[in-house]
Amino acid sequence: MSGPAPRLRDRIGGGRAIALIDGNSFYCSCERVFDPKLASVPVIVLSNNDGNAIARTAEAKALGIRMGEPYFKIRDMCRAQGVRVFSSNYTLYGDMSARTNAVYRTFAPDVEIYSIDESFLDLSDVRERDRMALALDLRATVRAWTGIPTCVGIGPTKTLAKLANHVAKTIPELGGVCDLTDPVAYDHWLCHVHVGEVWGIGRASLAKLEAMGVDSVADLRDLDPRPVRKSLSVVGERIIHELRGLSCLPLELVPARRKGCAVTRSFASRVEDRATLEQSVAAHATRLGEKLRRDGLGTDHVTVFYHTSEYDRDRPQRSVSTTVRLPEHTNDSLTLIKAARLGVTKTWREPGSHPWRYNKAGVVTVDLVPLEMSPRALIGQLDRERSGPLMAAIDVCNARWGRGAVVPARAGLVERRAWSTKFEMRSPRYTTQVTELPVACAGKWRP
Repeated sequence: MSGPAPRLRDRIGGGRAIALIDGNSFYCSCERVFDPKLASVPVIVLSNNDGNAIARTAEAKALGIRMGEPYFKIRDMCRAQGVRVFSSNYTLYGDMSARTNAVYRTFAPDVEIYSIDESFLDLSDVRERDRMALALDLRATVRAWTGIPTCVGIGPTKTLAKLANHVAKTIPELGGVCDLTDPVAYDHWLCHVHVGEVWGIGRASLAKLEAMGVDSVADLRDLDPRPVRKSLSVVGERIIHELRGLSCLPLELVPARRKGCAVTRSFASRVEDRATLEQSVAAHATRLGEKLRRDGLGTDHVTVFYHTSEYDRDRPQRSVSTTVRLPEHTNDSLTLIKAARLGVTKTWREPGSHPWRYNKAGVVTVDLVPLEMSPRALIGQLDRERSGPLMAAIDVCNARWGRGAVVPARAGLVERRAWSTKFEMRSPRYTTQVTELPVACAGKWRP
């Protein structure tokens, strides 16, 4: 080690402050907002097809339910312990995320949406003595306006803000807020938090650091960055600088341009016939086109894949992937559907006495470019003048009447897709579907 790093106040010098605020057990909290009976009940939310636990309340964690645990393994325990189980409801969660970020923007002019439940706020213009009060007010306002409980971590860098957020979550006495721009709190918590809690330190990096005698965050901060770079690459060196108060990760106020896009889904039940498989990849290609048009991007290829499940050990296994090239970049759903179905045609094999039972399919593309900047083909040029207005009309209809209101026939009607992901325990989409609004009548709240 190179000895203690300089005091925090000496390094910050101007009072830079970044806050990380996130929703506690966000998916579960969204469910609780619209059903007060869940307030003190263990709650979990499952992944697509009701597969694994991807969100858990503190009560559920206390019962020993682990992140990512398959639901079929804990189904009986959940019933016995009164655990409320929900299918994922991404429409609701996405809308609630947008509402919380609208609140954040009333407190800070610069907000970076890091994930569906986390955002970075620039509080550099807030006086040091006012930051704690503002953070507490922010938490209270978000809870009052959206019903979502949050924790706030403040630090001079993103890495320290992440670390402060972890401390705020795990130490109830702090009231949900930790400010590591305070030199006293900084010196205290860096010595008492394990290095494995640092943002960017994975299992492999943690093993290397422990071999070097690093235990606390302060131990990592005090390492010489140069040898660390040899062991942990430039990422490790950057983490040390961030822990010392030198910002290496600026706020990204404008989302980076999408470089790739994928639409993949597990089937609700195993698929054995070609027609169903083609319909599924056509539906995925339709969604791919919607995403590309939303960002004004185009692609000149589509990779199609489908495979069986490794858990079907008593059945023959098969995994297929192929790429279909297009004459030029496009985001036309009809063209993408044609390419996706061609991928199935190229790779399909007629089953024998023991047919393959496919459990997942998808379409993937990378190297996306802005469509208006993409070169046109000399041979096989696509008709953008026709497809552009047609796709725009479809998007307008779906935006007004709901996704799936207008779809290409090859993709099948949404309500008749037997292969579609199942959501047997999904709550209503309270905030985005008029027919699923919660109802208050005779003094009672009915979800």
